[in-house]
Amino acid sequence: MSLYPLQIVTPDGLLYDGEVTKVRVRTIEGDVGIMARHADFTTALGMGIAYINIDETACRHAACIGGLLVVINGKARIVATTFEWADEIDIKRAYLAREKAEEMIASDVATEDKKVAQSRLRRALIRIRAFEKEKAGE
Repeated sequence: MSLYPLQIVTPDGLLYDGEVTKVRVRTIEGDVGIMARHADFTTALGMGIAYINIDETACRHAACIGGLLVVINGKARIVATTFEWADEIDIKRAYLAREKAEEMIASDVATEDKKVAQSRLRRALIRIRAFEKEKAGE
């Protein structure tokens, strides 16, 4: 497989700047995969697991929440609101966030608070799944 340049940036700074063979991320319309020589492309990112193939054998996972994916002249850039490499996720914190969100959803709180809790639950589940996939080597 051919390599192409990828940058991953967040409001906190540059997280990755190197070559990859493939990127798969969740957009607001579904998953998209980018390989070398992809046509110029721009899309909004949704909430999901990012799969970053460094080469044919190594794949890193991350929780990617919101932002943009841009491919211009063979170079890709992920500008994410939140991007956490799976091996850097605080898994205890993610499980705790899931429990708190589930408790809030099950309680008698206002509808707007339940919407916030549902969003928190979704983010926690993405972090947990990314962590588990990295640990399993998927």
